[in-house]
Amino acid sequence: MGRSYHQPESLAAALDALAEHPDADVVAGGTDLVVGDRQGKRPLGETLVAIHALDELRGIEETSDGGLRLGGLATHWEIEHHDAIRSRFSTLSDGSALVGSPATRMSGTIGGNLANASPAVDTGSPLLVLDASVDLASRNGQRTVALADFVQGPGQTVRERNELLIAVSIPALPAGRVGSAYVRLEYRQAMEIAVVGAAALLALDDTDRIVEGRVAITAVAPVCLRVLDAERVLVDQPASAGSFDQAAQAAASAAQPIDDVRASADYRRAMVAVITGRALERALQRARGEA
Repeated sequence: MGRSYHQPESLAAALDALAEHPDADVVAGGTDLVVGDRQGKRPLGETLVAIHALDELRGIEETSDGGLRLGGLATHWEIEHHDAIRSRFSTLSDGSALVGSPATRMSGTIGGNLANASPAVDTGSPLLVLDASVDLASRNGQRTVALADFVQGPGQTVRERNELLIAVSIPALPAGRVGSAYVRLEYRQAMEIAVVGAAALLALDDTDRIVEGRVAITAVAPVCLRVLDAERVLVDQPASAGSFDQAAQAAASAAQPIDDVRASADYRRAMVAVITGRALERALQRARGEA
């Protein structure tokens, strides 16, 4: 039996197709799904629902409360270059700029990136420190899930087979002087995935005291991980090398790395502290308006 292909022209039609074909694979940019099929890691399903033509899932909007809403089909290139993201939600621009190659960033989408649920996804930790949530829709209605609850493990999410990830929502930034950053360790500059990554967000008062600090780490646990112990270390402390070092050590302690062909678990754990420290330093520079 040949493969069945559906290309709905509206969101409603796409949700109908998924309700009728719950085992279908959803294809947008195809930068994860098609590559996985070609490499023999995950064969494409017998039924495909292509959503690349759904204008309802495109665009990046600034919300009235100072947040953002990213359509599920927003590309990494669009996110990387969006003025508000570059200036105020910088950690997400940092992460999007590191996804694959320029061609991948032009076609790969934020919805597909998150639904793929890789522990090394470069947008995962940035979105965690931005308190992002995802909007899921099916023919039965919509629901919103915090990103921290959406991804359950490598390749595993809470998305039901009849649901589409239609948007990513980011609330307004905390009060104060805010800066954020994402830094990763890799062995080459393009077509690489993170060996270790870290995102940080700092909100400072006028004396450089940390009103709020957020830290998340990438590629060192089954999911991108928000490190609450590191955040507790930062709150009410001066933005200094001493407080950053304590937070970085807490992040290393929270890591659950594995040995693989790219790095040993011990090396990854050591690098968590280094990369987290660098992310905090860059977030501090941005909060001060220095970068």
